[in-house]
Amino acid sequence: MQRRDLLRQLALSAGGLSLSQMAQGHTLTATPPKRVLRVAHITDVHVQPLIGAAKGFENCLHHIQSLEVKPDLIINSGDCVMDAHKRKPHNADKQWKLFNDVLKSENSLPIISCVGNHDICCEGDSSKTFEDGKKWAMDEMSIGQRYYSHDTPDWNFIMLDSVQRKKDGSWYTAHLDEEQFDWLKDQLNNTPSYKPTMIISHIPILAACVFFDGNNIKDEKWEVPGSWMHTDSKRLSELFHQHKNVKLAVSGHIHLTDRVDYNGVSYCCNGAVSGKWWFGKYQHTEAGYAVIDLYEDGSFSNNYVSYK
Repeated sequence: MQRRDLLRQLALSAGGLSLSQMAQGHTLTATPPKRVLRVAHITDVHVQPLIGAAKGFENCLHHIQSLEVKPDLIINSGDCVMDAHKRKPHNADKQWKLFNDVLKSENSLPIISCVGNHDICCEGDSSKTFEDGKKWAMDEMSIGQRYYSHDTPDWNFIMLDSVQRKKDGSWYTAHLDEEQFDWLKDQLNNTPSYKPTMIISHIPILAACVFFDGNNIKDEKWEVPGSWMHTDSKRLSELFHQHKNVKLAVSGHIHLTDRVDYNGVSYCCNGAVSGKWWFGKYQHTEAGYAVIDLYEDGSFSNNYVSYK
């Protein structure tokens, strides 16, 4: 046998295919994993009157429901309204009514949600007005708890509340409070190790695009505000690393798209339904949503789609 023929024989054998099988026309194909769920991830809708936002949201919902394979579920990761912060209650109420009117009339799919910073009506920055505003947003989205799990036979979804008041009482920063972190630990401990888990937060737990959302280099140092990415990213990533069934974490908030793979978990920031708040694309990201296919073996695909 010539040397090159021997090398070819070894390569084929390593792949599980002999020369005789090749000669007989036999090929080996891997069985693809079975898709068990399709999810549409919408975020940062920022509905408001007068600028065509309601019509745009309507178009997005139509696009989702006209996919050849219709999603089983919509995940909404917050910032439903344009801005409730420091708005008069009657102004925020108009925005919420518009959001829910479109959702009620134009969507037939089940939806689960979490709260974004723009959803919180908070005229002042006191603890009471902040918590009252968050509770109002939860009521508008029909959320009974500010963090919770949505379990299905094939995947588990964990919805987090990533918007917290700063220690000095001013607006917000991104992290989990201790009560929520303890709940998350218990939730992961009690989820069967064979069941894949997806984490949903409004603000990214880990992202690359936050470095490019503005000019973030000051005195030759990168500076990323705690309101743009979780300040407890390391703590959360270490927790996820202890649970190999945590496969994917998705977010919005930045209006940009990226994917960061770190320690076995993929973190996807999935743009914005509103694009650049309804006036074109933000940097290079079109107005859109993500189509996420989830498979029985814990694998997934996350594809960003423009609905325009």
